[in-house]
Amino acid sequence: MTKLRLVRGCVKATAAIFLLAGGAGATEYRGRVVDSRTGAPLASRVYLQAPDGDWLFVDAADREGRATPYREQWVPMPGSIDRHTTVTAHEFRIELPPGDYRLAVERGKEYLPLERVVRMGTEPLAEILPLERWADMASRGWYSGETHVHRRLEELPDVMLAEDLNVAFPVTYWTTTADEAPTTAPSTLRPEPDPLGPRRDPGPDPIAVDATHVMVPRNTEYEIFSVGGRRHVLGALFLLNHKSVFTEHAPPVAAIAEKAHRERALLDLDKHNWPWSFMLVPIAGVDLFELANNSVWRAPFGFRTGMVPPPPWMEVEQDSGGMTERGWLDFGFQTYYALLNCGFPLRPTAGTASGVHPVPLGHGRVYVHLGGPFRVVDWIAGLDAGRSFVTTGPMLPTTIDGRLPGHRFRHPDKAARTFRVAGEALSARPIERIEVVVDGEVLRRVGPANNPGAGGGFASPFAEDVTVEGSAWIAVRCFESQPDGRVRFAHTGPFHVEMAGEPVRPRRREVDWFIARMREEIERNTGVLDEASLAEYTRALQIYERIAERARD
Repeated sequence: MTKLRLVRGCVKATAAIFLLAGGAGATEYRGRVVDSRTGAPLASRVYLQAPDGDWLFVDAADREGRATPYREQWVPMPGSIDRHTTVTAHEFRIELPPGDYRLAVERGKEYLPLERVVRMGTEPLAEILPLERWADMASRGWYSGETHVHRRLEELPDVMLAEDLNVAFPVTYWTTTADEAPTTAPSTLRPEPDPLGPRRDPGPDPIAVDATHVMVPRNTEYEIFSVGGRRHVLGALFLLNHKSVFTEHAPPVAAIAEKAHRERALLDLDKHNWPWSFMLVPIAGVDLFELANNSVWRAPFGFRTGMVPPPPWMEVEQDSGGMTERGWLDFGFQTYYALLNCGFPLRPTAGTASGVHPVPLGHGRVYVHLGGPFRVVDWIAGLDAGRSFVTTGPMLPTTIDGRLPGHRFRHPDKAARTFRVAGEALSARPIERIEVVVDGEVLRRVGPANNPGAGGGFASPFAEDVTVEGSAWIAVRCFESQPDGRVRFAHTGPFHVEMAGEPVRPRRREVDWFIARMREEIERNTGVLDEASLAEYTRALQIYERIAERARD
């Protein structure tokens, strides 16, 4: 593993381009973030809002510290913004005129957010800002990561430590057109000059920030918005942790996927509602499905419509503006379940696109269980095995008959069998509900105990017996309501039950939807894609048609 070898000073220099407070009559505010129990200084994420609503960015108080400003806004949604400063485990400062300022300090998922009003007068003010830890998942063997990262390598070390994100897969190569390789194409989403300079290849070896925080640096995104010089949206696919530099154009995708898998890379689907997503699953052999994706933000939800709408039978929640946030999450869950039912062994993951979208790094993240000390190679293997849960807030360590998610229970016959589903939903706020899902249907609803925890959070243990009569998959999910009516969730990877060597059977409406999507895409892409690329949709259609032969009504 490569030790950290990045120039970090250039990140601090970018702070000068952002608006800071100050001016006539301003006095200094200083803050230091610490662990409430130990008093140890903590790296963190700081939000500061002026009395007039403007967002302000703090700076490091001394040469030892660093402050990295972040400002992103989703253009169609004026309220969907995220403007904060990542600060290292040192004191920070800012000059503020008299007035009342709203301060929020957060650190990843396992500390309670701190919110307070800073009342500035004419004298300097210094405060200790204690964060209360409500969960310690590493002590239980669970380590976090995310697989869709657009932050620069130079800033990631400080940001990963502030978010306590153990593993990050930053995008090194990225193309938005089918006509250029990801090594040469400029991003149409970032046409302006980059203040940190051109991206460079960091090589294939993991880069250690410290003993338990590691960047996996060589990752490629094919995000196709144009073909043959005309706008024609296909979607996005990630190659994670590949060894060579990919210069191939996409589509077609099968040869790219085969090469990536030979290099032991993982393929991540990104969002499920891209036009080409359901072709990619069977043709590219996609490994990972983002249950928490880059449309799930800390900021207000912004993706009310999409290129591929949910089918009517999903009955996802909508209002006059389109899909609600709960509807979007349900759309993703039901799509994932339908693919699992069709026999595609997708493992869950999470990605934010922090660096492009208005969302902090690791707002959605995947926790992977390790049986021993943290090693990034073991974490990647655990992600691939599905020993995981995805979360935007709660924690959901779960076992079935003492086994972790991803386990396959194999039985030579079809006799009904009962499994013990047990675990604990941990949360910063009370859990709304816990559900056991079998083949996409909620089989059990558990009333959460919400026992107060020593760190200020809540614990809801559960143990349920679930009986299945054939091949099936089982998962657990929970939901945590927020004061503003929004929801955060956790979802385990699936446990698999294989009886008599037979696959799980999809519902007819599920596979019929995939068949219809492939026929629609063949029509839409005819005359645009070349013959080889179009043939991949035909092959996918044939695969879904064969799956339909075992569908159940």
